[in-house]
Amino acid sequence: NRAESWATCEVCEGAEEMTEPLKQCTAWLHAYFCEPARMKSLPVPAFHHPLLQRDSFTRQVLWTLLRDVKFGEAVSYKQLADLAGNGRAARAVGGAMRTNPIPIIIPCHRVIRSSGQSGNYGGGNLMKEWLLSHEKLQKEKLAY
Repeated sequence: NRAESWATCEVCEGAEEMTEPLKQCTAWLHAYFCEPARMKSLPVPAFHHPLLQRDSFTRQVLWTLLRDVKFGEAVSYKQLADLAGNGRAARAVGGAMRTNPIPIIIPCHRVIRSSGQSGNYGGGNLMKEWLLSHEKLQKEKLAY
């Protein structure tokens, strides 16, 4: 399986010089790719991007996605619009996904079309499918 062929993750240079937020982000990404069971015990890295600071529907959608759509799950654009408080805003959810400043950590790859097709992804459709497959495989392993 292609998802299992990615064997190791490591931070090679400058780890001792990292700031605390960067260390948190590195630990979170390492856990995401290599040890998903640890993710529940790690804090989500702090976000300082302006898009996530100002009050907007995009911010609401991104925080809702981060909070409510768990590892190994997927949600449609319409379902995410409902969760964010405006069920008629599925197109706006698509716009929020396109402007997501922190892909993978804010898991826009988990938002799919109502038909079940994966839909578009800024990192490319193959990357989106790989991320979804990785999560599904890891979630199945954790269930055993």
